[in-house]
Amino acid sequence: MGKDNLTAVLYKINDLRLEQTDIPEPKDDEVLLEMSCVGICGSDVHYLVNGRIGDFVVNSPMIIGHEAAGIVSKLGKNVKNLKVGDRVAIEPGVPCRVCEFCRSGRYNLCPEVIFCATPPVHGNLRRFYTHAADYCFKLPDHVSLEEGALLEPLSVGVHACQRAGITLGSKVLILGAGPIGLVTLLVAKSLGATKTVITDLVQTRLDVAKDFGADATLLVQRSDDEATLVKKVHDLFGCEPDKTVDASGAESSTRLALLATKSGGVAVLVGMGPPEVKLPLVQALAREIDIRGVFRYVNCYPTALDLVASGKVNVKPLITHNYDIEQTHEAFETAKTGRGGAIKVMIHCKRS
Repeated sequence: MGKDNLTAVLYKINDLRLEQTDIPEPKDDEVLLEMSCVGICGSDVHYLVNGRIGDFVVNSPMIIGHEAAGIVSKLGKNVKNLKVGDRVAIEPGVPCRVCEFCRSGRYNLCPEVIFCATPPVHGNLRRFYTHAADYCFKLPDHVSLEEGALLEPLSVGVHACQRAGITLGSKVLILGAGPIGLVTLLVAKSLGATKTVITDLVQTRLDVAKDFGADATLLVQRSDDEATLVKKVHDLFGCEPDKTVDASGAESSTRLALLATKSGGVAVLVGMGPPEVKLPLVQALAREIDIRGVFRYVNCYPTALDLVASGKVNVKPLITHNYDIEQTHEAFETAKTGRGGAIKVMIHCKRS
């Protein structure tokens, strides 16, 4: 196995270092994974640039990375669901399993959840990493490790669409054409949405969304009048959307979600923006808009894997850039700046 465990450690704002760390020993219910692919998430970039997301603050060195897949190289003594050599996708949040939220099936709300690369928990952008075996999902032979790593953002899209109740015939407005907006689009279409419209501030992202199957796109300007935007959305649908997913988190986007959704419809808020925003709540309440939050995902990895394995969803075009772990700094610069039309930047950890 060797002793090479090159690891990406975030010390503080804009201080990301590659260091050798010890190869961990799996606990009884864990597996040791030789890491293969780790995607860079917007939250990873946020921790690098700002050192915090809300109440989660990088106060001590933290290993980055949570969108990942790897190969089982050692088993804890109680592990029965996997064997050495299995290729797995890693669900990065491991809950306590015994609290009221875990026991009722909403483990994403567990207050004791251990989530990769959320301070003070270490992530998995390294060559070797241990993880709970029951939160590792074996990949079929025809599903690549890169696709395995993309099950993490795809699971967010699955959870968002489930929270919205998207089904056959749904008219779906998606605000924001970044990675989460795009996976939400893919999942919505797989569930039978008959009309999808996606918005963004950047035309190149909308071009990608069109390639991903969006029926219509809307380029938004920061100076756009709100009422005009609502009318443009309704004109593109030829009606009013009954399901809206805000994958942006910007206040203007959340407001548009509430204003543009059909009376009696559902607005799901995925993107996390400022801690407090000004919203047209009375208008939304008078029209009985159901406002639903999304926090990560719950029981979504099996569904996300089935969507990819069956061919109903193709996540491969999300990957626009590939780097080796030695090029981590360059990879994060690409993700941070969006240069070269970056959507999903993938880091490959395994020694060639």
